[in-house]
Amino acid sequence: MMRESVDTAGAAGVLYLVSTPIGNLEDMTLRALRVLKEVALVAAEDTRHSRKLFSHYGISTPLTSCHQHNEVGKGEQLLAALREGRSVALISDAGTPGIADPGYRLLCRCLEAGIEVVPIPGPSAVVTALSVSGLPTERFAFEGFLPAKKQARLAQLATLQSESRTLVFYEAPHRLLATLKDLIAVCGTTRPAVVARELTKLHEEVFRGTLAGALDHFSSARVRGEIVLLVGPALEVEEKPAETVKDALLRLHRETALPRRQLVKRVAKELGLPGAEVYRESLELPELGKD
Repeated sequence: MMRESVDTAGAAGVLYLVSTPIGNLEDMTLRALRVLKEVALVAAEDTRHSRKLFSHYGISTPLTSCHQHNEVGKGEQLLAALREGRSVALISDAGTPGIADPGYRLLCRCLEAGIEVVPIPGPSAVVTALSVSGLPTERFAFEGFLPAKKQARLAQLATLQSESRTLVFYEAPHRLLATLKDLIAVCGTTRPAVVARELTKLHEEVFRGTLAGALDHFSSARVRGEIVLLVGPALEVEEKPAETVKDALLRLHRETALPRRQLVKRVAKELGLPGAEVYRESLELPELGKD
């Protein structure tokens, strides 16, 4: 059903959130191509980057920049165009716009203004990396980019140390080794880890192993390209069943040569129970001998 149309008959335009390839240009959907050709304007994170995509597919729609440094001011201009009835497509350099990318503020302003927002789904580095990671995917937490400074990064990682979901991060190649070292400091060397580098591109690489293994692997040469870093869930620590009075008495009996009454006194203190109650149970354990 062709509901996306630039002919809005005087009504407000539509903001389309259009996903674009994360590397391989063949990952462009037919719907995304049609929308990019039909809208009045395309707002791109980096117009120089997007022109390569437009040239490849013969898209001639006007481009305007919308990035983190001009998003506030440019948002006003785009909102004005939408109110005039011109439909706008928002794209990022790669993947789905608004996900750890500029566009979130524009989206919110359009929603507040009653402008219709339509997603045009497609590639996502997060989902692509998860799908090939081999880590649990029933539940995961996307944490975006970690802080660039070490102390702030360690502090954030400390809050995630016991996370029971697979963790997904974006990371700059020049910070990968430092982040892996911090993860090891917080989560240990054996925590499962996957580093997906240059996904869908010519030099695509997916490392699967442990945090220590990842650090060793990527320390051998300069790290290049786009990075998605995944960390497996923390292992659940199995809670030990509460020790019973009889178990405690027998344990102390094996560990010490104390007579029954002293065993009773020790166990009562350990478990916070009345001595008389512990003594009654001790009478059911002939192994403890006589008083």
